[in-house]
Amino acid sequence: MAADLILYTNPHSRGRVARWAMEEVGEPYDVVVLDYETTMKGPDYLAINPMGKVPALVHRGLVVTECAAICAYLADSFPDRGLGPTAAERADYFRWLFFAAGPAEAAITNRYAKFEPDAEQGRMFGYGSFDRMAEVLADAVATRPYIAGDRFTLADVYVGAQIGWGVQFGTLPRHDSFVAYWDRLKDRPAHRRAASLDDELAAKAKAAG
Repeated sequence: MAADLILYTNPHSRGRVARWAMEEVGEPYDVVVLDYETTMKGPDYLAINPMGKVPALVHRGLVVTECAAICAYLADSFPDRGLGPTAAERADYFRWLFFAAGPAEAAITNRYAKFEPDAEQGRMFGYGSFDRMAEVLADAVATRPYIAGDRFTLADVYVGAQIGWGVQFGTLPRHDSFVAYWDRLKDRPAHRRAASLDDELAAKAKAAG
C-alpha cells in the first residue's frame, strides 16, 4: 500500500532538506527520485510542480513545494511530534524560518552568481547586502540554542540546512555562532539517517551512470 506522503526529490538538490524534515517527523513516506534532464521536466512531474524543481511533497493528494513550506506544513500536519512552535515560540519560529527562505536564500544565491547589489540597489532587495544578512543571521543563532528558543523545531531544519551548507562550502562566513549552531544539529539521528539515505541514492546513480 502506498504511503500517504510522497517525496519527489533528487539526492543532489534541496530535496535533502525535505528528506531531513521527513525523517524528523518519522511518518512512513515513499520517495520518487527524479532526474534533472528528463523526469523532472516531464509532463507527469510538471503537473505536480510546474516549476520543474524539487523537492515536492504530496500528502493525500495535496501538493506542497518549497523547503520552508514543507517544513512548516509537516510541523502543522503532525502536531503530536512536537516539531512546531509553542505560542511563545511562534514569532521567532516564523520570523527566522522565512528570513532564511527569503533574504538569506536570495543573498547567498546572488553572491554565488557573482551579483552584488550596490547601495542604491540594496534598497530594493530584501536582504540589503550580503554582509548585513550574514551578521543578522549570526546574531540570531548566537543568542539561543535553537532558532525559536531552547527547543528544536522544524524551523531549525531549514535554517540549519542553510547554515550547515554555508559552513561546509563557504557560502556563508565562518562565524563562531554558525559553527556552534550547526554542531548542535548535524549529529541529530534524523539528519544522519536522511544524509545516509541520500548519499546512498547518489552513489547508486553514479554507479548506474
